[in-house]
Amino acid sequence: MKKIILLVIATLFCLNTESVTKVACVGNSITYGMCISNREHDSYPAQLQRMLGEKYEVGNFGKSGATLLRKGHRPYNTQIEYKKAIDFKPDIVVIHLGINDTDPRNWPNYRDEFINDYYALLDTFRAINKKCRILIAKMTPIGHQHHRFDSGTRVWHDEIQEAILTITKNYKDVQLIDFYEPLLPLPNLFPDALHPNEAGAEILAKIVYQNITGNFGGLKMSDIYSDNMILQYNQPITISGIANANEKVTVEIANQRQKTTTATNGKWSITLKPLKASENYTLKIATSKKTLIFKNVLAGEVWLCSGQSNMEFQLSRSINSENEIANAMNPNIRFFNMKARWHTDINEWDAAALDSINQLKYFAKNTWEICQSTSAQNFSAVAYYFGKVLHDSLNVPIGLICNAVGGSPIESWIDRRTIEEHFPALLRNWSNNDFIQDWVRERAALNIKKTDDKLQRHPYHPCYLYESAIAPLEKFPIKGVIWYQGESNAHNHESHTKLFKMLVDSWRNNWGNDEMPFYYVQLSSLNRPSWTWFRNSQRLLLNEIPFTGMAVCTDCGDSLDVHPRQKKEVGDRLAAWALNKTYKYKKITPSGPLFKEAKFSNSEVIISFEYDENLHTSDNAPLRTFELAGENGIFYPAEAIISRNKVKVKSKKVKKPKFVRYAWQPYTRANLVNDSGFPASTFRAEKSEN
Repeated sequence: MKKIILLVIATLFCLNTESVTKVACVGNSITYGMCISNREHDSYPAQLQRMLGEKYEVGNFGKSGATLLRKGHRPYNTQIEYKKAIDFKPDIVVIHLGINDTDPRNWPNYRDEFINDYYALLDTFRAINKKCRILIAKMTPIGHQHHRFDSGTRVWHDEIQEAILTITKNYKDVQLIDFYEPLLPLPNLFPDALHPNEAGAEILAKIVYQNITGNFGGLKMSDIYSDNMILQYNQPITISGIANANEKVTVEIANQRQKTTTATNGKWSITLKPLKASENYTLKIATSKKTLIFKNVLAGEVWLCSGQSNMEFQLSRSINSENEIANAMNPNIRFFNMKARWHTDINEWDAAALDSINQLKYFAKNTWEICQSTSAQNFSAVAYYFGKVLHDSLNVPIGLICNAVGGSPIESWIDRRTIEEHFPALLRNWSNNDFIQDWVRERAALNIKKTDDKLQRHPYHPCYLYESAIAPLEKFPIKGVIWYQGESNAHNHESHTKLFKMLVDSWRNNWGNDEMPFYYVQLSSLNRPSWTWFRNSQRLLLNEIPFTGMAVCTDCGDSLDVHPRQKKEVGDRLAAWALNKTYKYKKITPSGPLFKEAKFSNSEVIISFEYDENLHTSDNAPLRTFELAGENGIFYPAEAIISRNKVKVKSKKVKKPKFVRYAWQPYTRANLVNDSGFPASTFRAEKSEN
């Protein structure tokens, strides 16, 4: 009897031993758990062990300072941790190496040996277990605060990432996992710009857990997918989401039924044939375990409406909106109104708000709404009027996504990689950075006053709104963008010019459309001295960025209020650009007169314009606000008359003009318009030396 019992116990022991899967976490100080106060409990391998449970045995074989390069300053293959990892005889190996190879002692000298050295490391694990499953991680980010960020680390980090991609594509049966993208928008989790804290380690552990088990939480879609949504019509559209690894996903709509299989990273996408503008589609997305059904879906034109408070400005606050709101019922116009959970007003946010903001949870959960009085009154006035004109002209459903945030500077809307590469100075010492407008820094400081976290995030910080408001849209197909922003960057038009180009490129890259229309609003009139130069710089951008248009609204300003209430004109003028340029309605004039050329001859300047049909004044009074200056650069008011759709300008005080300008007052009463009634833009021109 004893023999039988012992045999049963031995058998159970063997079965139990065989059922344990060994996971070796190979890496450097990040794997080791450097800078984590209780690394034995909170390093990513320790947290991974708790996630995987007792059927797995996770070993931490991280070595601080270790390089993948065998000629590096601390080669991993010569460390005791490497020998222990080999002796562990793992069934699964997770490798996160390369960070220390960015050291100037390493990469500049031995970069050509990196791929071979990585293959050699992989070979050693396959030699002890031919069936060993190997997961290779793209490296975690290195933050802009790192002392070597500019001297080479950022560039070398990118080069090593590319080498890692080459390895995963060419070495048989290895799996790429991504430690980079999930942590890139969370710099607050890197106290020293290099090592993630406990929360960052938890994210790494979750990534490894998901990739080992294939459990990504089942079928999930971005919040932008809901009942009543509008999908972009008349072009192939890509639907994408998350599901468990290697799951079959089926998408059905409008007699289309397409299937795909989820990748090992849980991601899937399906490109549908163009949809016709129609009512009451049903979108069905299903796996074997879960089905999502979205009802009352329309196909039409979808526009993203973004910027700061003048785009956020609600219809209910705009002038003469009562009748508009009362008659706003239109089931073919739909709103996706991304509302901030905390306004950036004069307020100190509490601990719960600050924690949520650090987790990029700044916007409330939302769904698509049908245009009616209750939804329209709380929606962006500019976006509403823009959408209404498009619907009336195109006779197709219109979807409007609004995620504008009051006071937000342009840099908060640009992706981190773009700013790191082209304008890293914006990221440093933010609270004392002269590139940032004083008001912006002061308001952010007030909102986060109650925190002791030196890495506390705020919606005004560079990249934050891209990471919390653009990335979550998951590249939802759109036709184009309307943009009303600039008040929070008007102190420095030179930096804004650079940033605006970066913004447009950033968003066009995100949506994979180099020709995506981007129509923006020039700042209106307000008694702020820098606004003349800023408006002129916005005008110049029209000639530097293709597929853009600018709505001039100096006639809609308020001398004291940064939030003028005349919003219908702004929405209508943005719609005119879209109708003319995007939808090819050539009979619609997209703009007021735009400066084209100034010819200086003796005491007179003759100015020609684009969109110069029927030049006249808005109030039938003589032309106002033209000025001339000579060599001394001192401007004097000038007389101006319209002659054959040109404007002739002269002044008794300027015998030989060298400069001419128009509407060069922060709050201007300029009155030149064209046949559309749209106003001419602020401009400044100088006589050519030729």
